[in-house]
Amino acid sequence: MERPFVKITEQPSPYDDLEHKRAGELLRCMNEQDKLVAPAVERALPQIEQLVIRLTERMARGGRLFYLGAGTSGRLGVLDASEIPPTFGMPPTLVVGLIAGGDRALRNPVEGAEDDPRQGWLDLAAHAPTPDDTVVGIASSGTTPYVVGAVREARSRGLLTAGITSNPGSPLSAEAEIAIETAVGPEVVTGSSRLKSGTAQKMVCNMITTATMVRLGRVRGSRMVNMQLSNRKLIDRGTRMIVEETGTEYNVAKNLLLLYGSVSAALEALRDRQTEI
Repeated sequence: MERPFVKITEQPSPYDDLEHKRAGELLRCMNEQDKLVAPAVERALPQIEQLVIRLTERMARGGRLFYLGAGTSGRLGVLDASEIPPTFGMPPTLVVGLIAGGDRALRNPVEGAEDDPRQGWLDLAAHAPTPDDTVVGIASSGTTPYVVGAVREARSRGLLTAGITSNPGSPLSAEAEIAIETAVGPEVVTGSSRLKSGTAQKMVCNMITTATMVRLGRVRGSRMVNMQLSNRKLIDRGTRMIVEETGTEYNVAKNLLLLYGSVSAALEALRDRQTEI
């Protein structure tokens, strides 16, 4: 008889009688556990690096990144995907977050949505995936049928697949080509993977997309030169980038920024003008 998979994320909390602790004690407990997250992510850096290298190659050929998850994991994938257009000026179709139960599940639980091993691939199929695309399944447990089933099918069809999980040796790790395992240990509130596991997932997603966008030329130095100019703060930030880079007077730099739509394009226009002179 096959032994059941033991999930670290479901093990008892290191603390007991939480309801009897003072606010400060609760916060110190959580803070102590949060200190375990960065080292757990650090141990997974070789796998994250492998994913970034291969993902960048595919995106350079026109490939896309799909995050796939349920509950907190799904919400974190959608969050990371939604930040790519404003931060790096890329189309919203480049990085796509899919969550079991659809957009409704972003705010409200959808009963049974994560339990169908076929639905994840059906949600992906609606985007007409190709072998140049990459699928990253996110599941703290590493057992979510919606995620595991989609990753299995995607890999069988030639897509690059990765899995982010807090449980080493999970079914998700077995199905994914690249297993990113952040073993953060049991949660303060037993089984509440929105805590350490969720923090680790957020850190890993940040790394994946940020490093990929830098490698694709969407950052200059350390500056977001392709950010969307969606408010006064960002217009001012972009204007100051141009001033610092070229010494151009502030109002002239602002007008150029608004004319060309991005710091990168404005700087290119300035370089072209100087070349003509």
